[in-house]
Amino acid sequence: MIGFTKLICGKATVSDVIKERDKGSSAKDPKLLQFTTENRPLVVWNVTKACNLKCKHCYINAGEKASNELSTEEARALIDDLSTLGTPVLLFSGGEPLLREDIFELAEYAFSKNIRPVLSSNGTLITEDVAKKLKDSHFQYVGISLDGLEKVHDGFRGVEGAFRKSIEGIKNCLKIGLKSGVRFTVNKMNFQDLPAVLDFVAENNIPRFCMYHLVYSGRGKDMLDLDLTKEQNVELFNMLVKKTIEFDKKGMDLEILTTDNHADGIALYLYLTSNNPDKADEIKELLKMHGGCSAGTKFANIDNEGNVHPCQFWLHYNLGNIRERPFSQIWTDENEPLLKKLRNKERYLKGICGECKYNYLCGGCRIRAEVVHGDIMQEDPACYIDKLEF
Repeated sequence: MIGFTKLICGKATVSDVIKERDKGSSAKDPKLLQFTTENRPLVVWNVTKACNLKCKHCYINAGEKASNELSTEEARALIDDLSTLGTPVLLFSGGEPLLREDIFELAEYAFSKNIRPVLSSNGTLITEDVAKKLKDSHFQYVGISLDGLEKVHDGFRGVEGAFRKSIEGIKNCLKIGLKSGVRFTVNKMNFQDLPAVLDFVAENNIPRFCMYHLVYSGRGKDMLDLDLTKEQNVELFNMLVKKTIEFDKKGMDLEILTTDNHADGIALYLYLTSNNPDKADEIKELLKMHGGCSAGTKFANIDNEGNVHPCQFWLHYNLGNIRERPFSQIWTDENEPLLKKLRNKERYLKGICGECKYNYLCGGCRIRAEVVHGDIMQEDPACYIDKLEF
């Protein structure tokens, strides 16, 4: 994740990160986890394939519940193993995770094992009662997906009224003091809605906005032609910088961050080099700590049937299955060829990514490279650094 608010507005510093290093995992400030140098992975677990919506960009083609999903007992054993490994965060995702009956029990169990449970949801099922259950089971954060304002969002989600229910879900969480925020996957169909969505988030005192760049996986693979052009990515970057500064000057408690295109971090560094050079060196050091794309290093995925992947977009590549070997053994297997490459990207990168002097701060998206070039180590087609002008 690239924290626009943290990096532009000085809300994260190298000294802050260093102070966190000696703390136990349960005591670390979650706001600084993106800068940790520990390779104890944040784990996204797709707890079910069942979903009540039909989203165009779903990376797992969710819909009906799969017949072979992990049982409650298997899930608890997984959590035990993650705790031993030192996993700081377990993100319960889907499908729609609230369709899994033991979701609250498992979140509470993760919390008891010093793992922060967080939820990724479409928000439509979060009534006031569900929000209270989420808080009581110690969920620390609820990320709810929006794809635009009402017309655009409902079109993406395939269900009329989804937007209003998602907004109600966010408000129900915030009303009882459960931190919640918006997740937004940008593409050509909703790009023009983004400024209005950001204003909507600010006006409704929603404290966090995380913008996802499109990754060509699952149904998203069919949307390759809908990814932004390089010129649009530049326009998007400039708009996010402008909005971040605008909201900060107004004293708004709104964090803006992006994910799945680490060129954003390099763009921020270059922007600050030109516009606030006193901050630039510190930003570069923070980006170095962050380490670019975390797939296979500080980030892992486990699907609903127990298969382990370098991230949630690598569902076509299995590292192993937790029913056969514990996650900790799969993750620390030094002979796994894909993990070797992902953990030593600078040795293998090709094309523009291989030549880039900032590749150790970024590394590009290996999924996009594979889809477009047939080679995971080729250049990321979504990089727009060459189009920037400061």
